[in-house]
Order: sequence, then structure tokens, then C-alpha cells
Amino acid sequence: MFFDNTNMELINKAITKYPVKQAALLDILNIVQAKERYISEESAHAISELLEIPKKDVDGVVSFYTMLTTKPRGKNHIQVCTNISCILLKGKELFEYISNKTGLKNNETSADGLFSLEEVECMGACGSAPMIAVNERYYENMSKEMFDTIFDTINDSFL
Repeated sequence: MFFDNTNMELINKAITKYPVKQAALLDILNIVQAKERYISEESAHAISELLEIPKKDVDGVVSFYTMLTTKPRGKNHIQVCTNISCILLKGKELFEYISNKTGLKNNETSADGLFSLEEVECMGACGSAPMIAVNERYYENMSKEMFDTIFDTINDSFL
């Protein structure tokens, strides 16, 4: 579970930033997801107990924010924007290319847990579309060739 010494230190630091500990919910959810790659039922329950709030409040926050998930994501989570600016600049074709290259469909995770793929709405880079993110690192003006370089770099780190 995530309540090891390192994470408890991060959690306690997050709690001290706010006048009431319940306000640290989003920070704590991010800490847990960074460790577990998703918010499990067990984690949500433990967080609700720690913050002394109903579990439904934790679940409500998790379901509201798209950066949080209740389904395990890959170690390398690839998000591809397919909103209007990105679509006009071949974002949909880029998603299909990445899908074919990884063998993943939208919201799937590879069997080895290394990759997951997600089609997302606006990532806020309309002026430099199309855009993808890999583990919250953003890449603008994305092309198939640029993705190949990123993908090869990721794969090389696991050899």
C-alpha cells in the first residue's frame, strides 16, 4: 500500500499546506496515483479514513478529474489530443498511428504494463497542435516521426 514512510512524508507535507486536512485530497490522490498508477478501491478507502471524509467524496473527486483513474495505467501513459485544433492538424491520424504502433486501443494498457493509450480532449496547445503527452510531459507540433523517436527512447530504457 502507499502508506510507506516516503509517501507518508509526502502526504503529511501536503496536509500541512492547508488549513484543514481534507483540503489536501487532490494532492494525496496525485501522490497515490504516482505510486500505484491508479486509484484503487483500497486506496480510496484508506484516503477517506485518513482525511476523515466519506469515501463517496474521494470517489467524486477521482471521477471528476481526467488525470485521475480507477483503472491501472501503463508505466508510460500516452495521451493524444483529438480536439478540434489537433484534429484539423491530423491528430486523429496520429492517434491511429500510435494505436497501431503500440497495439493498443483507446483506454487500453499493454499486458506487460509498460504502455497505456488514451484519446483526450483539449490539452491546451491549440496553437502548436497536434499534441501528445507521455507521463505528463507534453510534446507539441507532433508528427509520426517525432513519436517514433520518443517511442524508441522509451523502449530503449527497458532493454
